[in-house]
Amino acid sequence: MRSKFKDEHPFEKRKAEAERIRQKYSDRIPVICEKVEKSDIATIDKKKYLVPSDLTVGQFVYVIRKRIKLSPEKAIFIFVDEVLPPTAALMSSIYEEHKDEDGFLYISYSGAKTPLEKPWKKPTKSIFLSHHFSTTQHHSGVYKARR
Repeated sequence: MRSKFKDEHPFEKRKAEAERIRQKYSDRIPVICEKVEKSDIATIDKKKYLVPSDLTVGQFVYVIRKRIKLSPEKAIFIFVDEVLPPTAALMSSIYEEHKDEDGFLYISYSGAKTPLEKPWKKPTKSIFLSHHFSTTQHHSGVYKARR
């Protein structure tokens, strides 16, 4: 994914800013967070973040969810170099592995609908569980497997 931030700011300016940030705040990571272009999720109000080194990816996702006011039943996915990072990973390790040559870590996010958005309905007919098993509803309302 091409970064709008990179398009709007020349490399030398970005690099100088990242170096200044790292010198002044050595325990922080300069992050640029942008929405995936064709995603239907809300656009975040700010792109630049100074993230504590010991923050996990999961905690950063929580920050993003709050900033875009995403409801709990909606999913959000973040990508670093078009890959989903592990939620337990520290942002410092993600930074060391994936920082851009300008010194920023670029993260993109996207949303997707979850199955929870549609109400689950109890099946009324036989359901095929695998190629050998299916179920039928017993008169008591309990589903029983049959071969």
